[in-house]
Amino acid sequence: MSALTAAESMASGVRRVRPDAECVLVPMADGGEGTVDALNDALGGTLGSVRCHDALGRPVSAQYSYVESKRLAVIEIAAASGLAQVGPGDRDVLRATSYGTGELISAALDRGARRFIIGLGGSATNDAGAGMISALGARLLNSQGAVIAPGGAALARLASVDLSGMDPRLGECEFELACDVDNPLLGPTGASAVFGPQKGASPEMVAVLDAALANWADVVEAATGRAVRHRAGAGAAGGLGAAFPAFLNCSMRPGVEIVVDAVSLAQRIEGADWVFTGEGGIDFQTLHGKTPWGVLQVARSHGVKVIMFGGLVAPEAAELLDQGVNELVSIVPQGQPLAEALRRGPQNLSDAVEQVVRRLVGGQEL
Repeated sequence: MSALTAAESMASGVRRVRPDAECVLVPMADGGEGTVDALNDALGGTLGSVRCHDALGRPVSAQYSYVESKRLAVIEIAAASGLAQVGPGDRDVLRATSYGTGELISAALDRGARRFIIGLGGSATNDAGAGMISALGARLLNSQGAVIAPGGAALARLASVDLSGMDPRLGECEFELACDVDNPLLGPTGASAVFGPQKGASPEMVAVLDAALANWADVVEAATGRAVRHRAGAGAAGGLGAAFPAFLNCSMRPGVEIVVDAVSLAQRIEGADWVFTGEGGIDFQTLHGKTPWGVLQVARSHGVKVIMFGGLVAPEAAELLDQGVNELVSIVPQGQPLAEALRRGPQNLSDAVEQVVRRLVGGQEL
């Protein structure tokens, strides 16, 4: 289910019991997959489709959201430069490029965007944003003054960066990076070592990429005067977490915090009797910055009770009850096969919410 579908399903379950209930629907996300759709629905944006290039330079269509009243574009790195577009047999992390992400940004600039929310996650690249800034007008040159090839491995030959052709509109822009990792660019906890293997890098490739990114950092830090290699989150999305602060005006925060602010969640929760939220699987990860956790923090600060619904509620999720959640509810009927549970997700959620609301109306303790 999309966040909007889930919210509508919850409201349907409430209204079966209380047709007069005021249900405020706020699609949410945490900066990962689904952030574009959630913010587009929550903020009344429009989806734009861009013909651009995937991580291997193949034509692909990628979407972003544009909210005209805020001049805001919401972009997921994974839309153009994601691992999902590259089959396991096609992965080539040495030459994978973030060029398509730059094309998305450029398209949003043409629409009028001057604020950007960027979801860092799910990338197939390890090029420290070299492709992205190339698409935005920069030239990455070797010692002979020729443009280097795409991909992270080619950064070993980077000697200088020519920024004179960068799109001048970028100087008017602010970028908010939704990032939930704190890995630096280099070393055993850096982009290449931690995330490279997920993208097809062997141990030998990891060493090549880490050395290439170290050279990128030397050249770029000297050219821009901005120290980024040790910055928390620099290793996110194959080094895009370093590229944005190196070349653009940006800030970085946990994704759910950015979304909470973008949708004005605090104002919309104020005065509510209950908050219903959830995700596909409520488990130990939920306590570490996932969407329901961020919703809980806001609701708790306003003294509003919270019930979380999940397709799966793992035993360790009981810790959430100690953190202020009133109840954890599995929406899947006992014995229902997985395929049927996935197909009937909206119906299962509505039914589970209906049962909870009947207990609330009846005065039953949760």
